Amino acid sequence: MKTSNPIFSEGALQKAAVFTDSQPMTVMGAVNKTYILLALLIGAAFFVWQKAMALVLPGQTIQYSSAMAAVGMYIMVGAIGGFILGLITVFKANWVKVTAPLYAVFEGLFIGGLSAIFELQYPGIVLNAVALTFATLLCLLTAYRTGMVKVTDKFRAGIFAATGAVCLIYLATWILSFFHVQIPGIYGHGAVGIGFSLIVVVIAALNLVLDFDFIERGAEQGLPKYMEWYGAFGLMVTLVWLYLEILNLLYKLRSRD
Repeated sequence: MKTSNPIFSEGALQKAAVFTDSQPMTVMGAVNKTYILLALLIGAAFFVWQKAMALVLPGQTIQYSSAMAAVGMYIMVGAIGGFILGLITVFKANWVKVTAPLYAVFEGLFIGGLSAIFELQYPGIVLNAVALTFATLLCLLTAYRTGMVKVTDKFRAGIFAATGAVCLIYLATWILSFFHVQIPGIYGHGAVGIGFSLIVVVIAALNLVLDFDFIERGAEQGLPKYMEWYGAFGLMVTLVWLYLEILNLLYKLRSRD
């Protein structure tokens, strides 16, 4: 059951086989766990969102520095906390009942603060990004369930290679930033930058299909009950990535106006 999502690696499946549970995982169980994680993420995001929006007064323009002062700490804590909890979950999958909800809360803090910053710059951009994210989720879920999109070994290999390439680009960008060097074009608002963002959005979206496949196959193979949380966690990671990429794409498009 190979997948390009590192959350659903072969190592994770081998670890799952070590631990036994009284009941096997089910697709519906994973769906319910996903709802719980989404509720936690949205709740935390709304909390930080309100902190930023409280600064908005009629007839006044909020400065970027003021908004960052209000939510900057939440963004930093959320990003670092979410990253650490994500790593812990990958290497300690049997802790997922605790780490996955905590991950959702920290990611909510990060997304809520970041979304507020974008919204203050371009009103309406967050609603569009949320709508496109869930529309993409529903469309791909429908395509998967109806058999329009089939997960084959070649499909998995292609998404794995594409996802790996994106990760390498992001890693190279992070390393080069220490030397004040930027990869030209891909982070700009021009045609190259928008084209790159479109490609990444497609890759992130296709990872959702692999997430659906993992959950379904895991249920068929009778993986332990806690893997419902693990499947929901992996799906949440992909959804967060997809939302951020769509938000970034819309930002580039709005910046060209």
